Amino acid sequence: MNRLRQMSIFAHIVEQGSVSAAADKLELSKSVVSQHLKTLEQELGITLLKRTTRRQSLTEIGEQFYQSCKNINLIADTAWDNTRQHQTEPSGRIRITAPHALMDTLIAPVIADLIKLYPKLRPELINDDQRLDFMQHDIDLAIRVGHSPDSTLKQRRIGQFRDVLCGHPKMIGKPLEELAYIANSWQGQQYVHHFRSCESVVPPFVSQARCITNSFHSCLALIRAGAGIGLIPAFYLEQLDNSIVNLTPSWTLPDNTVFALTAYNHHAPIAVQKCIELLAKQLSS
Repeated sequence: MNRLRQMSIFAHIVEQGSVSAAADKLELSKSVVSQHLKTLEQELGITLLKRTTRRQSLTEIGEQFYQSCKNINLIADTAWDNTRQHQTEPSGRIRITAPHALMDTLIAPVIADLIKLYPKLRPELINDDQRLDFMQHDIDLAIRVGHSPDSTLKQRRIGQFRDVLCGHPKMIGKPLEELAYIANSWQGQQYVHHFRSCESVVPPFVSQARCITNSFHSCLALIRAGAGIGLIPAFYLEQLDNSIVNLTPSWTLPDNTVFALTAYNHHAPIAVQKCIELLAKQLSS
């Protein structure tokens, strides 16, 4: 690493015309720059620069060596500029995973806006109601409901929503205990719902799932077909027709908190940052 630094400093000395000017350019002391040049010539066993109190000139081998050192600086500057460009304008691939219900109504509209704003961006979306492993699936951003126990991930709360217990219209007025329950696999076999009401105390609703599926859309299809009741996000229900209705309109469930998760501990790519900002805005509206 010191060798590359010495070569870079040597190129600056040549281009600036003196050790002093190079020191000013690099914001280093004159003695540090001089020592790097001295060490470089000692390790090479060659004089690269002929210097007097007023002038400096390259030796023949020094001229050849300078061309290589100049290329090193050029490559480094190009790499730096290209990388910084990614932090000013979102570009390249961004892989995002989210539950089906959130992907349809939250992620997709935001990604559509990002594509219009940043044509160099290449989103890859993974619909999955399960919590996928970041490394195994090469994920940049995950949108999840509820806090994740994985302490290696950076988590940011971006909003919340409420679920609604829904069913076919023919189930309106029937005791909930008599209706089959359609559960997503994340809910498990037994579920407990803690409803709230301004008018009365509502006891916990506890029962066993009659049918379990690993997809939100499968749950939705079964509920629409009249197979049973189940949870649907309130914002999703607003977009459906009257084939599915809220069976507990005077009761509410606690808020579900939505988190954006990344494996970037410090400087997330600008594409990830922009996506999180727009998702938070979308949830707040």
